[in-house]
Amino acid sequence: MKSEILKNQASSAVNNFVICINNQSNPASLIVGKVYRTLPDTEAESHAMLRLIDEDTSESDGYLYPTSMFASIKLPKVAQQALMAKND
Repeated sequence: MKSEILKNQASSAVNNFVICINNQSNPASLIVGKVYRTLPDTEAESHAMLRLIDEDTSESDGYLYPTSMFASIKLPKVAQQALMAKND
């Protein structure tokens, strides 16, 4: 399980996108099945956390969540571009 989380972190850092698979502790801020863009944060990653922009877009620095709440995904370039434009 721990190695799976580490793989998840490494690939999400490269791809910048994850999908929420568990929102039990934050149902108002995260939607299961929704794709979120991650933000670079090596210190957070060292604690098995991801920094991302959630439903509360008022915080441009994003919020920290446990990596276990997400699965790393690869998106086609056109989808990445659309999501990056939406969040900028």
